[in-house]
Amino acid sequence: MKETLSVPTGLWCNYLTNPLGVESQKPLLGWQITAKQEGWQQSAYQILVASSLELLERDEGDLWDSGKVRSSQSIHISYQGRPLASREMCYWKVRVWDQEDSPGPWSQHAWWEMGLLSELDWHARWICAQRKPVNDEGLEALHSYSQFPGGFPAPMFRKSFTVDKKPIKARAYISGLGYYELQLNGEKVGDTVLDPAVSVYDKTVHYQTYDLTDQLQMGENAVGVLLGDGWYNCFTAEVWNFAQAPWRDDVKLLLQIHLDFEDGTQQVIATDPTWRVAMSPITFNGLRNGEYYDARLEQPGWSSPGFDDSNWQQALLARAPGGVLKSQQMVPIRRTGSIEPVSCQEVKPGVWVYDLGQNISGWAKIRLQGEAGTTVTLKYAEKLKADGDIDPSNIDIFVKKGEFQTDRYTLKGEGTEIWEPRFTYHGFRYVQVTGFPGTLTLDNLTGEVVHTDFATRGEFSCSNELFNTIQRCARWSTLTNYHGIPTDCPHREKNGWTGDAQLSAEQTLLNFNPMTAYTKWLADFIDVQRPSGQLPGFVPTGGWGFNWGSGPAWDSALILIPWYQYVYCGDLNILRQMYPSMIKYMAFLTSMAIDGIVDFGLGDWCPPEGNENLKTPVALTSTAYYYVDTVLLSKIASLLGDCERAEAYKKQAVQIRAAFRARFIDNDAKAVGPNTQTALACALYHGLALPEETGWILERLVAEIEKCSWHLDFGILGAKYVLHSLTEYDRADVAYAIASQETYPSWGYWIQQGATTLWEDWQGESSRNHHMFSDISAWFYKGLAGINPDPEEPGFKHIIIRPNPVGDLKWVRCWHESLYGKIVCNWERTDDQFTLKLEIPANSRATVLLPAEKPEQVAESGVPIAKSSRVEIAGQQGRRLCLKILSGSYDFRIGNFDW
Repeated sequence: MKETLSVPTGLWCNYLTNPLGVESQKPLLGWQITAKQEGWQQSAYQILVASSLELLERDEGDLWDSGKVRSSQSIHISYQGRPLASREMCYWKVRVWDQEDSPGPWSQHAWWEMGLLSELDWHARWICAQRKPVNDEGLEALHSYSQFPGGFPAPMFRKSFTVDKKPIKARAYISGLGYYELQLNGEKVGDTVLDPAVSVYDKTVHYQTYDLTDQLQMGENAVGVLLGDGWYNCFTAEVWNFAQAPWRDDVKLLLQIHLDFEDGTQQVIATDPTWRVAMSPITFNGLRNGEYYDARLEQPGWSSPGFDDSNWQQALLARAPGGVLKSQQMVPIRRTGSIEPVSCQEVKPGVWVYDLGQNISGWAKIRLQGEAGTTVTLKYAEKLKADGDIDPSNIDIFVKKGEFQTDRYTLKGEGTEIWEPRFTYHGFRYVQVTGFPGTLTLDNLTGEVVHTDFATRGEFSCSNELFNTIQRCARWSTLTNYHGIPTDCPHREKNGWTGDAQLSAEQTLLNFNPMTAYTKWLADFIDVQRPSGQLPGFVPTGGWGFNWGSGPAWDSALILIPWYQYVYCGDLNILRQMYPSMIKYMAFLTSMAIDGIVDFGLGDWCPPEGNENLKTPVALTSTAYYYVDTVLLSKIASLLGDCERAEAYKKQAVQIRAAFRARFIDNDAKAVGPNTQTALACALYHGLALPEETGWILERLVAEIEKCSWHLDFGILGAKYVLHSLTEYDRADVAYAIASQETYPSWGYWIQQGATTLWEDWQGESSRNHHMFSDISAWFYKGLAGINPDPEEPGFKHIIIRPNPVGDLKWVRCWHESLYGKIVCNWERTDDQFTLKLEIPANSRATVLLPAEKPEQVAESGVPIAKSSRVEIAGQQGRRLCLKILSGSYDFRIGNFDW
C-alpha cells in the first residue's frame, strides 16, 4: 500500500465520541483525515457497522455496509443500515479512497449504543419522598422555611441488590428532577454535575445513560441518589415567575439499571415503592438562593452495601412530570478547574472576603475545623464596596424572597471538614465568609469553576495585548454562561436569553464545540413555541417573556443559530429539525408586520446612553431581522428541497427589502434612519443597501465614528454589525481603531476597570459577566486573522482566508479545529514584508485573499507563486490577490509590503 494513503481518525457520532443513549435511528457519522500527502482529497468512502467487535474485525458489517460510496463528504453521513433496537451496541469503522482512487486502510473502530427507544422499555416508576423541614433531635433548621414555600431538605434514595455473576455490560438510565447525584457502592458515578440539563419539563424530560460495568461488585451492591430542586422546583419568588411554571412539582426520581450477562440473561433494578428514602444533610437548596448543609445529619455509608436503612421511609409513587423522556445527548456540565484565591482579607471583625482574581461560575469549596454546630456562611458577589466587603447590589435585584447566592455549612466537629455545594451554582469573583470563630487563610477556600464542559476548538492571540485580554474575557463569559443552556449571566438571572445567544453564536462556534448543546437548546424552542409561532425572549420559560423581551432580533435565534451551525459545521440535519418551527415563526412575524415593517422588540439593547435613550429605532433593526430571516428561510427551504416555499420566501424578502428602503434609506439626504452607527452598519451588514449606495453609507458610517473620536456608539446589535461591516468593505482599519479604545465607552474601558469577563453595559452598572457583546471574538478570527467559512461549501470544506494587517498590529496566531481538521492562520509583518503561514486540513481547500496587488511580490515556500505548482492565481479582488490552494502547509511571503 502506498505511503501516501491516509487514515480516517477522530470518528464521531452525532458530534460525540462513542456516545451512550443514542435515540436517532439514523445517527450522523463523521471523521477527519490524517494525510501524508499534501493536496489530499477524498474521492470515496466505505463504512462498516457491526453488532459485535468480532464481526467488525472480520470486515463484516451485519448492521450496515455502505459499500464504496463516491463522495468527498466525510461529515454528517447518515447511518442507512437496518433498524436499531433499544440498548443495541453498534461498532463501526471507515476507510477512504484518495483522488487517485486508491483505498486506504481501515480506521480504528468506534461505537455508539442506543438508548431506551420506547416507553415499553421503561420498567422504572417515578418515585418521591414525603419531605418536611429538618428538626431532628432538637437540631434547629438553618432558616425559616416559611420564606421558601416548597423549599425542603434534599431527599436521598437507596436500594440494595445482589449480583450473582459478573455482567458483561451494566447501564444506568436515570432522570432525577430537578438535579440528581447518582452513587453506586459509596462512590459517585461519573464526573458530571447539575444533571440533567434544564428543559421544558412538561414537554421534554431528559434522562442520561451511565456505564456501571466496572463499578459493580459480586454479591451485594447498593445504589443511592440525591435529589435537588434545580429548575424543576424553582420555588423562590422572582420576577420571571418560574415558581408558577406549569411543570413545577416536588423533586422525583426515575432510575433503571440493566445488567447483561454472558449467558444472555438480564437483571433489571428499577425505582418503585420498595426503595428507601431519608432526608439528607442538604437542608435547603434553591437555584438562585444557595445551599445549606448540616454535616451533623450525615449518615456515613448511606449509598454503600450493608448500610442499615431500617429506619428510613418507604419511597412514594410520584406523578410523572408530563414530558416525553429523551436521552440527553450533549456535552455535560462539569467542574473544569479550581482557582486559588489571590487574597483573603478580614474587612471587619469576623467578616472575611476572598478574591479569586477571576469572575467565574460555580461555587466555593471550603476546608475548615471547628466545633460541632458552628455555622459558616458564604455569600458571593462580583463587586466590592469601598470598605472591601462584597457588594451584590448589581445582581441581587430580581430575587424577591430569601437570601441570594448564599451557602451555609454547619460543622460536625470532626477534624478537617471539606464541603462544596451540589445543587446550586453562583456567578462571582468574591466570597464573603462569616461565622467562623478563627483566622481564615488562603488555604481555606478555592473557587470551583463549573459550566458545560466545551472543548476548545480555536484560539486567537496577537501583538495587541488588549485584544488578548478581551479574547480571554470573551471566552470566560461564554463558558461560565453555559449551564445546559446559554444563559445571559450566571448569577442575577441564569436565563437563556435568545438575543444574547444568537449574537454570540459565531464566536462560540469558533472557540468551542457547542454543537450538541445548541441542538438540545433549539429543541427547547420547539417545546415553548406557541401554536401561532410566537416565541418568548428566553428559552426555556415557565410562561414569562412572550410579550416583552422578545422581538425579531431575539427570536431570530431560531433561524440564525441553526444557520450558523450549518455554515460552520455543515450540519443540514439541524436545519431539517428546526424547519417546521421556522415556518411557524415566519408566519407569526408576517402577521405582526404592517406594510412590510415590524416594530416590536428590544432594539439595539444597552447602548452607552442606556435603554431609555435608544437612538436607533426598533422598527429599523426589527425589520432588518425580518428581512434576514426571510432570506435565510428561502435558502434553507431550497437546501431541503422545498422549492415552492423557497421561491415564496425569496419574493417576500424582496418586498421586505423594498419596504425597509422606502422607510429608512434616503439617498437624497444620504441617510439611513437617524444615521447612527447601528443604523448605517445594519444596512450594510444585512444587505439592505443597493450596491451603488454602499459607498456613501460606508463614508457616513466612518464619519459618525470619527465624530465619536473613533469610539463606539452602539448596543448589542451594533456590536455585531459595525466591526464586520467595516471589515467587509475594506475599512478594517476603522474597526481596529474602535476595538483598540481604552476609554469609555469601549471593551478596553472594561479592561481598565479590572474586568475579567465581559459586562452587560458599557458603564459597568449591571451584570459583570455577560456574553452578549462577545462577537468581537468572532471578528478577531474572521476580521483580523482572516479565517472565514464559505456558506456555499459549509463546514470549512472551502475556507476563505482574508487577513487584515491593520493599525499597529504586528502579528496574529490563530487556529480553528473544523470538522475536517485543524485550520491554522498565522501572519506577521515588518516594515517591508508580510508573512502568512497556513495549514489547510486534508479534504478541504481554500481561497486566499492576500494583501498584495502584484503576483511578483509573492513567493510561497521560497518559490515565486507564478512558478509554483501548489498555488493557482485566480485574479485580483480590489487590492487583494486571489489564490486557490488545496490542503497542506503554506508559507507565503510578500515583499515590498505596503498596506
